[in-house]
Amino acid sequence: MKRLMLVNPMNPVRTGLTVNKRSRFPPLGLGQVAALTPGDWEVVLQDENWQPFEMAEADLVGLTAFTASANRAYEIAGAYRRAGTPVVMGGIHASMRPEEALELIDSVVVGEAEPVWPQVLKDFEAGRLGRRYDGEAGDLAGLCSPRRELFDPRYQFASIQTSRGCPMDCEFCSVTAFNGRRYRRRPSAEVLDELEAIPQKKVFFVDDNIIGHGRASREQALELFRGMVERGIDKWWFSQASLNFADDEEVLRWAARAGCKMVFLGLEAEEVDALTTVNKRLNLRRGVDSYEKAFRRIHRAGIAVLGAFIFGVDGDTAEKLGRRADYMIGSGVDVMQTTFLTPLPGTRMFERCRREGRLLHARFPDDWDRYDMTEATHRPATMTAPDLTRVTHEANRRMYSWPVLLRKALRTLRATRSPSATLFAWTSNLNYRRVAFAIPDQGIAMPPC
Repeated sequence: MKRLMLVNPMNPVRTGLTVNKRSRFPPLGLGQVAALTPGDWEVVLQDENWQPFEMAEADLVGLTAFTASANRAYEIAGAYRRAGTPVVMGGIHASMRPEEALELIDSVVVGEAEPVWPQVLKDFEAGRLGRRYDGEAGDLAGLCSPRRELFDPRYQFASIQTSRGCPMDCEFCSVTAFNGRRYRRRPSAEVLDELEAIPQKKVFFVDDNIIGHGRASREQALELFRGMVERGIDKWWFSQASLNFADDEEVLRWAARAGCKMVFLGLEAEEVDALTTVNKRLNLRRGVDSYEKAFRRIHRAGIAVLGAFIFGVDGDTAEKLGRRADYMIGSGVDVMQTTFLTPLPGTRMFERCRREGRLLHARFPDDWDRYDMTEATHRPATMTAPDLTRVTHEANRRMYSWPVLLRKALRTLRATRSPSATLFAWTSNLNYRRVAFAIPDQGIAMPPC
């Protein structure tokens, strides 16, 4: 029997926003690749979220990686290639930087793996593994469920996907480059079947927008939420969404009945100039004055709000960032996420910063370790990188102080009247506090390969 080794690499020196292992999610893409692999293959999954990689025999190796873990993926690939074992790499980083990956990897899958993985295996078995396979963004009907038995049982959250693609074009986001601008949904019945097979109580819907855009997407989201209730699928879950999540009280009511405890909103900034700079069109159309109304509507449904904000937009100053932190503390946002605006490969922001000579760390691939959104990786237009770093850290220490977090928790409980939503918000803020105060979790020492 042939052996496929799948590896989920982790940045060996930085954990980004997931310091706490309990806040990490299983490698859904690798689970789907495993499900697409025929039964005459033995599939083994090594996940560095829980234990360091150990070299083991394999006929073929499959890797995935976000940008911040790309170097670890290349390191593991190098160990296998030196041993004469072919390596295939997919995922968002390889898709955004295929030429780079092909200097260090035997074969690259660009885009979505499902359409091309069977061909990859056929070509390998025939002794003619190709250098590059391009997976098109196709229909999601019939999307295979991942082999969840391969995931580490210590994951507290399961993950599932109901849609792909985003019609928005935010300058800093690589979603459209990876999954396309056409919003595609899986049939609700298939998602419900998969949910019923998930053992964990807590679930993260990895969609970029759980309710999508337009009437048809709204109806499909309602169908999913009602289906969860009708089937008695008892989960606590959260997902990402746009501000339009708050538009429809029926959607909110059914999402809450289906077990939604928290929604992640990409707010980015509370002032128009910053939103304009990063082309956050939907937020601009609605206006920053609409934020609090949206929070109140979501809260009335018993759902907490995770508000994601970015620091380092062109036009940001120390004074503006101080006001941004003040807004986050005083607003109806229950969970405060702050990240450095990071020019990730595949985005228009990356190309612009590279063209203008504003990337602070441009020794690629060596510097990819630093692109985890927790440090300044580009020079903003209106402040220095050291000033951005200092102001951001000062803001984080204010936002994640115990008095602020305790007030937030009490406010969440009063607004949502939901102890479970409050618990979601509280534990999420604690994770971001760990990041802000550099509080380590029980880490994993990654041995060199």
